[in-house]
Amino acid sequence: MDKNDIIEFFDKMASGWDADLVRDDAVIGLILDNALVTQGKEVLDVACGTGVLFPDYLARGVRVTGVDIAPEMVKAAKRKFPQVEVLCGDAETAAPDRMFDCIMIYNAFPHFPDPEAVIAALSKKLKKGGTLTVAHGASRAQIDAHHKGSASAVSRGLMHEDELEALFSKYLTVTVKISNGRMYQVTGRL
Repeated sequence: MDKNDIIEFFDKMASGWDADLVRDDAVIGLILDNALVTQGKEVLDVACGTGVLFPDYLARGVRVTGVDIAPEMVKAAKRKFPQVEVLCGDAETAAPDRMFDCIMIYNAFPHFPDPEAVIAALSKKLKKGGTLTVAHGASRAQIDAHHKGSASAVSRGLMHEDELEALFSKYLTVTVKISNGRMYQVTGRL
């Protein structure tokens, strides 16, 4: 996968992204609970897109910063949520020069060309006791089937939760591992 192809793909998708959005609020709530996203925390939303989870973070009273590689996604997020800091850039290098209580990668992990590089880089941005989460609001099978279409050139299969747990374990202590018919989540704690 080439990052320029990823940028181009998601820039083209940005204008219709929210119209095609499918949400399961109960699953999102569980993901955020498992990631310890609670009032007063500072959250980095990686590959934030148009700010899909921003309302959920704000409702929980957290300070959220978003980062996305696609400029058009960033423009949409900034337009919708002017109160949120949203940065455009590669998650491995564009994260602000501060530490976070929680880092979330939601519905985006198959689009990272080098999963270990992103986990290694982001784990260095966690405060002591902080959490890093990779989550999807659908099963691994559903995500993989969804990406077989037009997104096949900019995604790889969502790695098996045991493989992701092993990767996380190099940098963090895994506290949550779920892969079922409704959701996929691996959370590690520093």
